[in-house]
Amino acid sequence: MTKYRADEEDFWNSTKCKPFTFDDDDDGFSKLKESKQAVNNIRHLVDEDEDDDDVEKVSWSGEPVGSISWSVRETAASSQRTDRDPAFPKANTDPPTRSLSGYSLSSLFKGKSKGGNFQPFTDVLGDSAVRLYAPELRKPKSEYKDVVSDWSPEETVQRMQQGKVVSLEKFRSLQDKVSLLDIAVSAHDGNVITAVLTYLKRSLSKEIFFRELESRQTALRHFIHYLTETKDQRLLLELLRALGRTEDVALLQYKEHLNITDENKRRDFLKSCLGLPFSLEDSGHIQDHYTLLERQIIIEAADRQVERGGRVEIFQKFPRRASILNMPLITTLYYCCFYHYTETEGTYSSPLNIRQTFKISEKQYFVTALAARAKLKAWLDVDALFTSRTWLGFTKKKSPLSFQRVVDILQKNSAPIQVLQEYVALVDDSDLRISLAQKHKCHNIVINMYRDLKDRQLLLAYLQKVDQGSVEERKIKELLNNSQIRWKN
Repeated sequence: MTKYRADEEDFWNSTKCKPFTFDDDDDGFSKLKESKQAVNNIRHLVDEDEDDDDVEKVSWSGEPVGSISWSVRETAASSQRTDRDPAFPKANTDPPTRSLSGYSLSSLFKGKSKGGNFQPFTDVLGDSAVRLYAPELRKPKSEYKDVVSDWSPEETVQRMQQGKVVSLEKFRSLQDKVSLLDIAVSAHDGNVITAVLTYLKRSLSKEIFFRELESRQTALRHFIHYLTETKDQRLLLELLRALGRTEDVALLQYKEHLNITDENKRRDFLKSCLGLPFSLEDSGHIQDHYTLLERQIIIEAADRQVERGGRVEIFQKFPRRASILNMPLITTLYYCCFYHYTETEGTYSSPLNIRQTFKISEKQYFVTALAARAKLKAWLDVDALFTSRTWLGFTKKKSPLSFQRVVDILQKNSAPIQVLQEYVALVDDSDLRISLAQKHKCHNIVINMYRDLKDRQLLLAYLQKVDQGSVEERKIKELLNNSQIRWKN
């Protein structure tokens, strides 16, 4: 008993808190104040903040409850307990040591540390146990709503127009699929129609798909254009055959010649296309195409050999810049008017033979020949194009073109003034004739017209536009000094 009392007195004497005795001289108020101060000192060791909610809670292992390391260990432990023996959790036999991590969840977000020693946050994330047992955050269900929701065809098309992700796989029945197509067509949105058609092509048999397209001409035209742009020739041919559009099938097969580079093989292919069921007009075009290519091959081979020989002057003065093969009809005619203008009609390269074979109109032939001969500065040939004889044997100039157009062609080919003024004088409209004459400096035409108008003031004004000492200046002065002319003013 004596030893127990001595130990008790040693305890109370060694602590800051003294026992309450009735024999103490201090009053009770001072003792109560000292006890409250001691309690506050203990609370200060627990938490630096004054908020009761921030008091740190420690687990049996010594780690702060709610910290990241505690959450990771609890997740791992619960997984192991579930796998091994859910009913009897395994007791933790590790010695109760304080974790190095001094972070709680509250201090993590506030940026405060609960202890002097702490583990960096990157070290915690780098731990293999954290990577293994950290819970995976799933996307909210609202993000999956646009895909998995049971939208009606109208809502689906509307959402597609807004650029939102939708699933067309839920439209399984034929009725739902064609309803979706009809609504897409009525929305007049090409991207939506293309998307729906692509889904129907993938999910329906060709027979059913083609049958439904046949009764929907807008969707059919859109799908044909889509196949043309994507160059799916095989499916396009199957579609056209299924619809009984034989002429379209023939035209599609005819376009295959564009993929053939060898001229002889292309000619043979065009020949094989002559028996396809084209319309009457298209059949004539295919025949002309085949005939033209066949003739171009013959002309090209002959001219290439002549050009290499170097014996024909025109090929030496004007070397060919390109091959005539696969050129259009008018280009071929221009080529023949340039290099083979004087050949007889019996040869393949004769311009007259080409005009007769391909039924080229007189106006088209005239323009092409005029441009080719003017390019060569063959003005006698140009003059011969306009010359015609009357039944009395007289000659006059006649043109299927307006002479204003003739003057433009000649001027672009750098025709001399003597040639230009000859055709400017043939323009019927007097105001246009004066305008063209002034533009191209055909002074004689302007002077003669002002003389015929007997307008002295216009003639005096035009005197300032001609060169001094020129023939035109002397002519104007002679007219102004001629007393026999009665001028209007």
